[in-house]
Amino acid sequence: MHNFFQGFNWGGLFKATTVLFAVIDILGSIPLIIKIKESSGSIHEARTSIVSLFIMLGFLILGESILKLFGVSIEAFAVAGALILFAMAMEMILGVRLFRDEVSGKTASIVPLAFPIIAGAGTMTTLVSLKAEFQQINILLAIIINVIIVYIVLKLTRRIENILGIGGIAILKKVFGIILLAIAIKLFTTNLQALL
Repeated sequence: MHNFFQGFNWGGLFKATTVLFAVIDILGSIPLIIKIKESSGSIHEARTSIVSLFIMLGFLILGESILKLFGVSIEAFAVAGALILFAMAMEMILGVRLFRDEVSGKTASIVPLAFPIIAGAGTMTTLVSLKAEFQQINILLAIIINVIIVYIVLKLTRRIENILGIGGIAILKKVFGIILLAIAIKLFTTNLQALL
């Protein structure tokens, strides 16, 4: 048990949780979640959360091995990840659409909600990128915390939208976009130095 928690620190946990929360952007996805609920009839919040958890855990554990298979270093992937985070941040700040995902089908709880909206390419890239900066225990706990937040938001989607309003969600999206932009720049410069 002691070995499992080796490397744990509150600062690392907070940073990893914040980065994942900004990337997943579950609050910013509320209008899309409502649209999916309306088009598919219903969403199984628990199923969506569990599938998202397994996708993220799988990539956290196997992501590095997959990279090694292709001969890619974690620093190189972190730099590539920083560029994706940068693009996602620009989407959130400027309100432009760079990544396009189609919303359809009866399996809406898994596709597109669990993947790619919650545990998409950006989230997967971030998980591997975070390994270059934080201990695995901090990232693991950050995933669990974010999945719990995802479940709560999915349960209370309509209520949160009514409280925040369209303007509130838009402001939140821009705030997290700026945070994500700062994280992307830090991730890029740190890992680029390691590569060079």
